[in-house]
Amino acid sequence: MAGIVLSDRQRLDWLRLIRSESIGPRSFRSLMNRFGGAAAALDALPDLARQAGRTIRICPAGEAERELGGLSRQGGRFIALGEAGYPVPLQAIDSAPPLLAVLGRAEVLQRSGVALVGSRNASAAGMKFTARLARELGEADFNVVSGLARGIDTAAHEASLETGTVAVLAGGIDQIYPPQNIPLARRILERGAIVSEMPLGWVARARDFPRRNRLVSGLSLGTVVVEAARRSGSLITARFANEQGRLVFAVPGSPLDPRAEGGNHLIREGAMLCAEAAHVIEALQPLRQREPGAQMLLREQPRDPAGEAMWDELDLPEVLPAPDFTGQDEDAAPLAPASVVVETADGLQLKRVVLDLLGATPVALDDLVRASGQGAGAVNRTLVELELDGEIARHPGGLLTRLRR
Repeated sequence: MAGIVLSDRQRLDWLRLIRSESIGPRSFRSLMNRFGGAAAALDALPDLARQAGRTIRICPAGEAERELGGLSRQGGRFIALGEAGYPVPLQAIDSAPPLLAVLGRAEVLQRSGVALVGSRNASAAGMKFTARLARELGEADFNVVSGLARGIDTAAHEASLETGTVAVLAGGIDQIYPPQNIPLARRILERGAIVSEMPLGWVARARDFPRRNRLVSGLSLGTVVVEAARRSGSLITARFANEQGRLVFAVPGSPLDPRAEGGNHLIREGAMLCAEAAHVIEALQPLRQREPGAQMLLREQPRDPAGEAMWDELDLPEVLPAPDFTGQDEDAAPLAPASVVVETADGLQLKRVVLDLLGATPVALDDLVRASGQGAGAVNRTLVELELDGEIARHPGGLLTRLRR
C-alpha cells in the first residue's frame, strides 16, 4: 500500500461519520463507496434517514473537534485506515475500524504481534506460564497483544513491558479498566501502545468486550489461549482469529480444572498445541515475511472534488453482536476513577484468593505468594487453615494443589 494522508478537515469528517448514530465499520465503508468521501456522506445522511422513515443523530463538528483535541492533549492521535502507520494485519480484517486511537509508541504497531488471552480468574500456574511465554515471544521480536484485563492479560503485559506490548481497550482510550491496572497502563506507554476504537470517555459495556476482542486477534498473526472456561470471552477471541485467517494456539491443562476446558476443547477442534514459546515462534516465523495484506485497500486516485480518497468496493460486515454468554466472562461494571486504593485481602477473602489461584497443576509456594499479592506470612497461615479444611494438598518440593472445586 502506498498509503493515504488525510488532511485535518478530512480526519474531522471521518471522525464525525464514524461517531454518528448507527454508523459502524460496514456502514462507514458503504457510505464512503457511495458518496466518495466522508464530507459528502455526512451531507447525504439526513436524506437517507428520511427515506428510511427515521431520523439519525449526526455527530456535530464541535463534538468531534473536542474529541480530537482531548486525545491530542493526552499525547495520542488517530490513525486512519490506509495511512502508513495503521497496523497492516488489522487492515486485513473485515471490520477494521476506520480510525484507531493510539497512545504511546505508535511505531510498535508495525511489528508482528501475538495475542495472549485467558481467564481473569487465572491460576498461579497459568499466570507464571503466560509470563514465560510473553518474555520469550518478546525476545523473539514479537509484540504481545492483550486486553489489559485481570489475570492472564495482566501477566502477559507485565512480562513484555521491556520488549513491547499493545493493550486494546473496550472503552475509550482514557478509560483504563480494571482500575488496578492504571499503573500498568502507564508503564505500557513507555515502550508499547494502548489502542481503542471507542469514543473518548466511553465506559465499556458487556457487548463492547467482544468488539475489543476482534481487534486483539486482528492485530496479531496468532492468538494463544492460555486458560479459558468453555463459555468465555477468550474463546470469542479465538473464534475471531480463526475467522480472520490467523493461527490459533491453546495451552493444554488438567481436565480437572474448569479453566482448562476451553483450551483443551480448542485443541480437540484443531487449534495448535502450545507447551512452550518455541511452538508459537516456529509456526509464525514464516508468516512474518508475508503478513496478512490489507483487504480494505484505499486508492489515492480518483479523488472527489474535496480530495477524499475513493474506496474499493468490498462487502464489510458490521461487528458481530455479542453472544448471549458474553457477560459471563467479561466484567462490564462502570469504570473507577484514576485514584485507586487496593485493599489487602484477609480472612475469608484471602482464602478465596488462594483457592482461586490453585488448581490441579502443582504450584510452588513462592509463585503462589507472588500471584496473590499478599505477604508470605498471611498466605502461609491461610494455607494451614485450608489444609485442615481438606481444601488443598502439599506435595514434595513445597508444591501445592487444590483438592476440589
